[in-house]
Amino acid sequence: MTDPAMADLQRRGFAGLRVVGDVHGDAVAFAHAVAGAEAERLFLLQLGDLTDHGPDSPGALRLIFGLLDARRGRFLLGNHDHKLRRVLTGQRVHVPPEGLGRTLAQLAAAPDGEALKRRAVAEIAVAPAWLRMNNWLFVHAGWHPAMLLRPSPPDAGVQKPDPLLSRALFGQVTGRFRTDGYPDRVHGWVDRIPPGMTLYCGHDRRSPDGRPYVQEGADGGLAVFLDTGAGKGGHLSWIDLRW
Repeated sequence: MTDPAMADLQRRGFAGLRVVGDVHGDAVAFAHAVAGAEAERLFLLQLGDLTDHGPDSPGALRLIFGLLDARRGRFLLGNHDHKLRRVLTGQRVHVPPEGLGRTLAQLAAAPDGEALKRRAVAEIAVAPAWLRMNNWLFVHAGWHPAMLLRPSPPDAGVQKPDPLLSRALFGQVTGRFRTDGYPDRVHGWVDRIPPGMTLYCGHDRRSPDGRPYVQEGADGGLAVFLDTGAGKGGHLSWIDLRW
């Protein structure tokens, strides 16, 4: 049986999906991904973390909002998106100067910065934390089998993360920190992806060669990690999936 979301995209003339990894303010590369998706009649699904670190987070937001308005794309909720909404709604968060601090400065300098802030608050609130389309699974950071049993909360972007939403936003962590200051992440959840299914995610820059990193799990499912360092000295990666 065809997934209802896939059937809707097929009816609207899309030939497949373009799945885009973490953007992190690299609006120039994101614009290339958007233009190519339009040329190939692909619906663009961005896996979260639109902003922070890179040179043009306002530009990245403009692009995704344009896709939403045209019904040609959407984005998943990433941890950086969730944090951006929190700070824009007056909540107390840590603001690293090279990350969220850079985004806030860019928004303050943008002529449409206030409008982008308002739109970001609204759109991040309703961004899904995970999606399934037939045998394709999509999440920002980490998967859990419970995501097969229920859809993402409709207001995931406003929620304080519970264990399942935390897995989607932050992956699986040990509670320790690495020498570079980032949380120690593990990927045992890959072994629980069912056979015949492929999960597409970002968040972890696992690639040793600049290409998306593919890991097969013990149960026969696959995980494709699409974060290749956009906005952080690397580049933006995407993969095209045809019906």
